[in-house]
Amino acid sequence: MKKGLLIVISGPAGSGKGTVNAHLLAREDFVYSVSATTRAPRPGEINGVNYHFITKEDFLHRIEHGDMLEYTEYCGNYYGTPKKEAEEVLQAGKNLILEIEVEGARNVKTKYPDAVLVLLLPPSYSVQEKRLRGRGTETEEKILERLARAKEEILCADAYDYVVYNYDGCDTEAAEQILGIVNAEKCSLRRNPTVAEDYLRT
Repeated sequence: MKKGLLIVISGPAGSGKGTVNAHLLAREDFVYSVSATTRAPRPGEINGVNYHFITKEDFLHRIEHGDMLEYTEYCGNYYGTPKKEAEEVLQAGKNLILEIEVEGARNVKTKYPDAVLVLLLPPSYSVQEKRLRGRGTETEEKILERLARAKEEILCADAYDYVVYNYDGCDTEAAEQILGIVNAEKCSLRRNPTVAEDYLRT
């Protein structure tokens, strides 16, 4: 069984990451990476489903012993990907989706150069703003904060391998593009270095 691919999907608020990823996760060969965090669970969140909720001491212990694939600190809390669970999924031949920010994506690429980094974007900055305001769930201050962050993160686009645009009503097509990227990566010769030997052996 071939090892699965580690796929990082990043995107600003309003890019539709959750919806696009849901299409991929409906397939048997894709698994979502459940992050660990030191923040308290929010109403309705389930341990092991939304996050692995652990103590700060436990998180720092994992960092010290190299048990986190990547991690970051945000607003006083730690967030990261448990290494053991991630590698078990990949060894089982499944493709593992990490939905993380730019800093985490860079950390993953450093440790796992074979990881595939996909930047999922709204068609434009103005469309992103329209989507955020259309939600009606956040304050003006929060919306402006998210938009400012998007401007910062787009300058890091060159850290990614691919960009996929999620047009309104086209989340299925965006998911299909990502699936095409995964299939192409699996067929690439750099991932199949023994193709000549394998061909002549049979």
